[in-house]
Amino acid sequence: MRPSDYKTKQKEIILNFFIQNKNRHLTASDIVKYINSNEETVGTTTVYRYLDKLVNNGIIRKYFLDEKSGACYQYIDENHKCNEHFHLKCIQCGALFHIDCSYMQSLDEHIMNHHGFKIDNSRTVLYGICKNCGNKK
Repeated sequence: MRPSDYKTKQKEIILNFFIQNKNRHLTASDIVKYINSNEETVGTTTVYRYLDKLVNNGIIRKYFLDEKSGACYQYIDENHKCNEHFHLKCIQCGALFHIDCSYMQSLDEHIMNHHGFKIDNSRTVLYGICKNCGNKK
C-alpha cells in the first residue's frame, strides 16, 4: 500500500464515521479513538487537518460548545438544519440536544424584529441540567 492510499483510506474512514453518526456531535478525540480501535492508526494532527478541510467544503459543521471541551463536529445532510434551531447542553453528563420548537423560533424572530440582531443558532447553546441528571438527585 502506498502512503497516499493510506491517507485516502483514513479520510474515507473518517467521512464514513461522520455519516454513520450524523445525529451526533463528534470530537477529534472520538475519531482518533474510533480509527485506532479498528486496526488502523491515525494521528491527531492528521484528523484536525482533515476536519478543517471537511468544514471548509461544507460537509461537516464545527461547534464550539464551551471552553473546556473544545470543538465538536457534525455531518451536514440535506435534512439536518442545525443552523435553524437552538441547542441545550447538560453541564453534568455533557449531552447535547437539538431543540426544534415554535417557542424558540418565536424568540429568534423577536430578537431579530425588536432588537435587529440575527442569532447564529449553530453557535447557540443553552447550558443547564437534563431531565435524566435532574432525576438522579
